[in-house]
Amino acid sequence: MTRLVIRNGRLVDPSSNIDGVYNIYVMAGRIASVKPSKTDTTEITPGAPGLEIIEAEGLLVVPGLIDVHTHLREPGFEYKETVQTGAQAALAGGFTTILCMANTKPVNDNESVTRYILKKAEASGCAVLPVGALSRAQKGESLTEMAELKAAGCVAVSDDGVPVVDGGLMRRALEYSKIFNMPVISHAEDPLIAGSGVMNEGAVSTRLGLKGIPNAAEDSVVARDISLARLTGGRLHIAHVSTRGAVELIRAAKGNGVKVTAEATPHHLALTHEAVAGYNTNTKMNPPLRAPEDVEALREGLRDGTIDCIATDHAPQSTIEKDVEFDRAANGIIGLETAFSVIYGLVEAGVITLNQAIAAMTINPAKAFGLDKGSLRVGAQADMTLIDLNQSWTVEAKGLKSKSKNTPWLGATLKARVVKTITGGKSVYGLERP
Repeated sequence: MTRLVIRNGRLVDPSSNIDGVYNIYVMAGRIASVKPSKTDTTEITPGAPGLEIIEAEGLLVVPGLIDVHTHLREPGFEYKETVQTGAQAALAGGFTTILCMANTKPVNDNESVTRYILKKAEASGCAVLPVGALSRAQKGESLTEMAELKAAGCVAVSDDGVPVVDGGLMRRALEYSKIFNMPVISHAEDPLIAGSGVMNEGAVSTRLGLKGIPNAAEDSVVARDISLARLTGGRLHIAHVSTRGAVELIRAAKGNGVKVTAEATPHHLALTHEAVAGYNTNTKMNPPLRAPEDVEALREGLRDGTIDCIATDHAPQSTIEKDVEFDRAANGIIGLETAFSVIYGLVEAGVITLNQAIAAMTINPAKAFGLDKGSLRVGAQADMTLIDLNQSWTVEAKGLKSKSKNTPWLGATLKARVVKTITGGKSVYGLERP
């Protein structure tokens, strides 16, 4: 029987309120025991058949990270990303579980596409969980067969990338979410308010001569969907929250017992609309980077639990879509490989605690989507991420596993690097320690 021992690492597991130096024992892919290193008297025979020992002194050990918002592009857009390259990027970023969105070609709105994605992910070493489309072909006209999607392996439904304009359709989706116990992920945007905007509306967009997207485009739909969740009792998840108003609405809804969870991205937590000043198309995304007061509201929402999850919204785009004028460029950036380092920068700056950061990337997303993951309690699947918090690294295109390289952090030096990723007790990604 394969056994794994991780010794003397700093274990931070918010699900169990653990933060200390521990030894972790794994058997048959699950956590067998977790013992404080100082008092652990377990005898280990190095070199024993089927035994792997990882010396983790000086490393942070956390439950495998979970990303509830990833675009893998396959089928249909394999020149941007594939299930395999996206999964490898996830593992390099410490993510052992990712939820992939439905805006592929064909759209993942039926059993066959879902099973195709799962088949492609089988040998990746990463748990790839599909999110099915909310509406057929993401046209916003009629609901998909949610029962069929769930049976095939989907864990939620969403038209992410395309807002659901029809409030009646969103209502019915939330009603069905109760029956099938599947969260509905909202891409909260009113396209008529957003218009042809390409960045946040404000002083910066005026200075740059770019059309702006006002906060109201997001706030109005968040308010609508929260009202529908209250009406139906359905499970609502708000994707890529970016505005102060949305945070306030979600906070009030939670206080009133509405079943709503929310996510924010590393880029919306770390950058403001000032990052667009150089017209770098790798700062163009939807929703756009917002004003400093919005960023501070997101951070406060993360601190007080209004924002449950940190999710990457990993959106690969090739140079074909990005090496053009700013207003013609496609939205989106990749984020799987930089996410933890960017968030750790906020930890070092005192914006959030390390425990809050880890919770938002492990147990909180697991709870939001009903996943039996995000914890290293005894009996849990042995998904773990080992991180060197003191190791700095420079983001270079040639070093990224993702097929696309569209990140605003190209050339930046970040701190905290994933050095090993383990799924089911098996090492699936690793770097040599310096």
